[in-house]
Amino acid sequence: MGRLAALLMMLVLCTPLHAQSTADTARGAALRNLASSSPAERVEGITWIATKGRYADAEFLVQRLTDENPQVRHVAEQGLWVLWSRSGDKAIDALLAKGVAEMEAHQIKRAIATFSEVVRRKPEFAEGWNKRATAYYLAGDFRRSLADCDEVMKRNRYHFGALAGYGQIYFQLEQYTKSVEYWKRAIRVNPNMENVEMSLKSVEKLLEERRRQAI
Repeated sequence: MGRLAALLMMLVLCTPLHAQSTADTARGAALRNLASSSPAERVEGITWIATKGRYADAEFLVQRLTDENPQVRHVAEQGLWVLWSRSGDKAIDALLAKGVAEMEAHQIKRAIATFSEVVRRKPEFAEGWNKRATAYYLAGDFRRSLADCDEVMKRNRYHFGALAGYGQIYFQLEQYTKSVEYWKRAIRVNPNMENVEMSLKSVEKLLEERRRQAI
């Protein structure tokens, strides 16, 4: 048994059965709410999964990205970011938040160092890699940013943020065909990203003009 598996087993054994039962019951209710005909109940289900659900529950929120109700779609998108930013370790979560604050303060080198520590401590945490990919992009280090995006996708195939990031990097590298490819993939997962949609249409128009000029 691996160290992580052993730890999880210990946590299960140390958790009172009634607490596990209560959590399972709440999760079941949240999943039922996600399938409700009521938008308000779907939002309630999304909120519970985002704040208390399992990482694997992301697929249920991804399904709500194409919900008929715009509010539900918006909450599902925000809920995914919340869920993906929960590592299960309060110290790691605090470190991630510190890196985000540094990045927002334009302290990019510090942010890269902080996110590198997140990745070192918890390499299976996809969002650590994603945040460092963003910091590398802001630093103009596109090669490392692409490499970190690769690590994100190995751990989270639904990560529309990383997919959009690929597109932005390839745009900066003037590899427009690849930009289109990745932006389309991002939109297939999350069709609500208006900025990505606008960028995609702009680049598709540019490529079409180039094709016409080449004839």
